[in-house]
Amino acid sequence: MAITHVKGPLPGPRSRELLDTWHSYEADVTGFQAPVVWETARGCQVTDVDGNVFLDWTSGVLVASVGHCHPHLVQAVQQAATQILNNYECANVQRIQAAKRLVEALPPHLDKCFFLTTGSEATEAAARLMRRATARYELLSFIGGFHGRTYGAASMGGMAGPKRGYGPSLPGIIRAPFPNPYRDPEGWCTGGPKYKRYFDHLDLIIEANATGPLAGLIVEPYQGANGFVFPPAGWLKRLEEWARARGMLVTLDEVQASYGRTGRMWAMEHEGLKPDIVTIGKAIGCGVPVSAVAATSQVFSCLQKGEMSSTLGGNPMASAGVMAVLDIFEKEKLVENSAAMGAYMLERLQALGARSRYLGDVRGMGLVIGLEFVKDKETREPAKDLARRVIVDSANQGLLVGSVGMYGNVIRVAPPLVITKDEADESLAIMERVVMGLEG
Repeated sequence: MAITHVKGPLPGPRSRELLDTWHSYEADVTGFQAPVVWETARGCQVTDVDGNVFLDWTSGVLVASVGHCHPHLVQAVQQAATQILNNYECANVQRIQAAKRLVEALPPHLDKCFFLTTGSEATEAAARLMRRATARYELLSFIGGFHGRTYGAASMGGMAGPKRGYGPSLPGIIRAPFPNPYRDPEGWCTGGPKYKRYFDHLDLIIEANATGPLAGLIVEPYQGANGFVFPPAGWLKRLEEWARARGMLVTLDEVQASYGRTGRMWAMEHEGLKPDIVTIGKAIGCGVPVSAVAATSQVFSCLQKGEMSSTLGGNPMASAGVMAVLDIFEKEKLVENSAAMGAYMLERLQALGARSRYLGDVRGMGLVIGLEFVKDKETREPAKDLARRVIVDSANQGLLVGSVGMYGNVIRVAPPLVITKDEADESLAIMERVVMGLEG
């Protein structure tokens, strides 16, 4: 029996009414989405205000990894809300317990953490730590990277969208190309042993642009907003070695990639990376607004009392959410399910890509898979219009998806990690119909 049920063309009458009201009062500046007003969500299923039922490949932008409204998470947050809503920097039981649990879940070399509220806040904190700990100023980041929309985080990023029209970015950021195996005009992904060509060029970029030794670098394990771009195997490890040889600190931005999304609890585990600093967000609270920066004690020792703070960071509700999410991961084997279901869905989607004229590349790791649409497989010209059509057509058949990428032409496949085989099969069947429907 089908899980999904869509009564008629979207938006439904109640959704249309609410969308009109919304845009009358709140600025319409969010991204392109299917015309659906969510009402309830459980696990991988979403019901809108018109009673339509969908399967979700967004996880609310890679947030709801334990599934929407997991009962244990909801109960923990509700209980905390009856005790204390916020107490700023004063200690509370939940914050102390959450810090212990998070550090115990991290790779052993990362022995301290600090709670904040958003991913942008965490990446900006990482930048401050790298500069203070090294007494150096400049940082290296990568073209196509996304580290948040606040001014400092956007300045570190390598996408024009968050910066366009606002004037110069903050100084002190040097950007280098990020290897993209599908779009590789410079041959970075075939650069010989240990990517020698790439790192020779990286040295040249630093020599030409830096005013002195760099404080550190910030990099994503895969570039999420840029279209789920995965670097070739071994490149991240070589980058870490390159940075260490130059006395730089390494920040790994796992805001999107952590908590089982790539088939490991932490994306750094795939290549045995040992970053000095890690930024964490999204799935750490699975819908509860919370983030964290984790680092070694040595890195954190550069700060004195009162030099890092956050009005809502570490509040009891968020801290209760952090613990509840870790409970769920421990009990429900979600990392293992991400690896298994991700491999299954990737294989099915790659087979679909081989049949489609417009699905140029299918790439992924665990339950983070990108479907890159192009106008022609030989020219690889991005097809943003086709990606938008896929979003709308999929929703009309009961599947919620979104797009990412520098060109807006990549459909993200990132369902909650609780997705079952039946849910995967039904959602894959919808995507197959939609993609093959583009052929006509």
